[in-house]
Amino acid sequence: MYEGAVQDLIDELGRLPGIGPKSAQRLAFHILEADADDMKRLVAAITTVKERVKFCQICGNVSEQETCSICRDPRRDPSVICVVEESKDVVAVERTRAFRGRYHVLGGAINPIAGIGPDQLRIRELLGRLNDDAVTEIIIATNPNLEGEATSTYLARMLQSIGIKVTRLASGLPVGGDLEYADEITLGRAFEGRRSAIG
Repeated sequence: MYEGAVQDLIDELGRLPGIGPKSAQRLAFHILEADADDMKRLVAAITTVKERVKFCQICGNVSEQETCSICRDPRRDPSVICVVEESKDVVAVERTRAFRGRYHVLGGAINPIAGIGPDQLRIRELLGRLNDDAVTEIIIATNPNLEGEATSTYLARMLQSIGIKVTRLASGLPVGGDLEYADEITLGRAFEGRRSAIG
C-alpha cells in the first residue's frame, strides 16, 4: 500500500480490464518515472477520446461522427450484416479483407453471471435494421466461448422466425496447430464444418 495519489492511481489502473494488482503497480511507477510531456499527451489522448468518440447510430461501432465510416461507405453491401460483440471485432474482421458488407456491434455477449441478458445488448437495434427488407443474410461472428455461443444461439433462434438467412462463422483447427492439442469441442466443430478437399 502506498500513500494518497500513488495508491489512487494504482487502484484506478487496476480497474482496467486485464490489469491485475502487479501490472497496475508497474504502470503507476512507469507513469511516475516517465517524461511529463509524454504523460500530458497520454492524458490529452484519453480526454479527447472521451469527448469526441461516440457510437455509430446505425451499427454501434465507435465513430467520431453520428455514423461510422463503414455505414457511410456506399460501396459496402447493405444486404449482409455481420454481427459482432465489440468494436474491436470489427477491426479483426476488416483485417481479413474477406467481408464487404455492414456490421452490427452488440456491445457484449449474453452472460447471466455478470447480469448481462439480451435486453442489455443492442439486439432491438438489430431488429430495427431488418424492417426494410434490404437485409438478406445475417452472419453471426460472436466469440467461440460460452457467452458467445449463448448469444449466437439466442440470435439464430430469434432471427429464424423472421425468415432471414442466418449463418455462423466456421470454427475449427488453427493453421499450424496439432490435432493432439485440440480440445474435443474444437475438433468436433472442425469435423462439422469440413468442406471439399479439392477447390
